Amino acid sequence: MNTESLAYDLPPELIATRPVEPRDRARLLLVHCHRGVFEHASILDLPDLLEPSDLLIRNDTAVLAARLVGTRAISGDRGGGQVEGLFLKADPDGTWTVVLAASGRLSEGEVIDLAGPDGRHASLRLLEKCGRYWRAMPDPAGNASELLDSLGRTPLPPYILKARRNREEFIDDASDRQWYRTLFARSDRAGSVAAPTAGLHLTDELLDRIGRRGVQQAAVTLHVGEGTFRPVTTARFEDHRMHTESWLVEPDALAAIRSGPGPGGRLIAVGTTTTRLLESLPEYLPEGPLCGSTDLLIAPGYAFRQVEGLLTNFHLPRSTLLALVAAMTGLDLMHEAYRVAVAERYRFYSYGDAMLVLP
Repeated sequence: MNTESLAYDLPPELIATRPVEPRDRARLLLVHCHRGVFEHASILDLPDLLEPSDLLIRNDTAVLAARLVGTRAISGDRGGGQVEGLFLKADPDGTWTVVLAASGRLSEGEVIDLAGPDGRHASLRLLEKCGRYWRAMPDPAGNASELLDSLGRTPLPPYILKARRNREEFIDDASDRQWYRTLFARSDRAGSVAAPTAGLHLTDELLDRIGRRGVQQAAVTLHVGEGTFRPVTTARFEDHRMHTESWLVEPDALAAIRSGPGPGGRLIAVGTTTTRLLESLPEYLPEGPLCGSTDLLIAPGYAFRQVEGLLTNFHLPRSTLLALVAAMTGLDLMHEAYRVAVAERYRFYSYGDAMLVLP
């Protein structure tokens, strides 16, 4: 498939720089794949759009405060410039793997002074560069999640930060920390550097209404990696090297997946991350917890084994997320849905409105 077949035109003013409040007031575009028709609704309507025999599965990962901002420590005639980056993971020896960008070339042994949003400081010594990534040692050492809580910022996608700069909008990080997380994220599941954004729309009240409708629900965990921001640069889409993400499914969720939806029901995934996890599961599911990693690339022509419906946001052109949606709808219907969304002034991307793709 030519990657350009995933291109579309989006007026920049439709990029959402903040979510709708309350969360469940976002708009919802229904895409009926079999009939090829669209309906306009609201996230509030979601319980009535699901069947009592459906099975709804969401991703309960928690987002780390993984965005790093700092300055290069002054050493001789070098230093003082700003550095921005993203924390990716902590290794058993206490070192971090990070991606960093600076105005000049960074060097091994250099020290970065990290400044948190509340004025707290720490340092990061660069040890070794491996391709795009740096291995670095934080000072003070400690639990990475706890250090990031005080030193890091919300890892918003670059397109939101760019849109805010272009519109001269200033929004404090405390607001983004509340907005850019699902209300059902588990603190013991912290590990994502991007939010599973379809779940941002779901409130406790909405999930309770879905439960009272009779819809079975389960949660799985897939930690979203930095590759979700990475554009596809290969001319042939299948040549794109998909990033790897780790996942975990607890016994109760495995039991729900094994049993499947009720008669006439559908397995509906909340988000592309949940979809990738479910489609990566082995055919035989054990009784106990199951964990693994996936680099599954889903594109038009893929035959879904588990997922029949999808709640998802509107995605970037030429992205792996958009390719996954097109795999479910078909390429032509996906483009028509996005044309409708643009014409009707839906809000796009992570803080935007949503689609519900039904068989």
